[in-house]
Amino acid sequence: MNLKTNKKLYQMKNKGFKIAGIVVLVIAAATAFSFAVMLLWNALIPNIFGLGTITFWQALGLLVLSRILFGGHGHGGPGFGGFRHKNAMREKWMSMTPEQQKEFINKRKEHMCGGRFGRRPFFGDRHFDFETTDSEKKDNE
Repeated sequence: MNLKTNKKLYQMKNKGFKIAGIVVLVIAAATAFSFAVMLLWNALIPNIFGLGTITFWQALGLLVLSRILFGGHGHGGPGFGGFRHKNAMREKWMSMTPEQQKEFINKRKEHMCGGRFGRRPFFGDRHFDFETTDSEKKDNE
C-alpha cells in the first residue's frame, strides 16, 4: 500500500469514529433530557395539576412531540430564521453607507411608530426632557 491509500483508510476510519461519537452523544443527550423531563414532571405536575406521573419513554415522547411542535426542524433554530437571518441583516447593515443606514432607521421608525394605519409614537407628541429638573422647567415656563 502506498501513502495515499493509507491516508484515505485513516480518514475513513476517523470519519467512522466521529459519526459513532456523534451518535453516542445524541443518545446520551436524549437520555439525559428525558430523565430531566421525567423527574421534573413527576416532581411538579402531579402536585400542581393533579395529573399522573410519567415514565422515561413518555418523557422521551414529550420531548419528540415538543420538538415537532416548537422546534426549528433544522432551519437555524426557532422561528425558521435563526442566526442565519441575523447574520444576513448584519452583513446588509455593514454594506450600507451611513446615509442608507439613516434612511433605514427612519423607515423603521415610521413603520413602527406612526404613519401607517394612524399609529402614533408611544407617548404621543409630547417630548420628555429627562436632563432638566422640575425647578428648571418651571423657570423656563
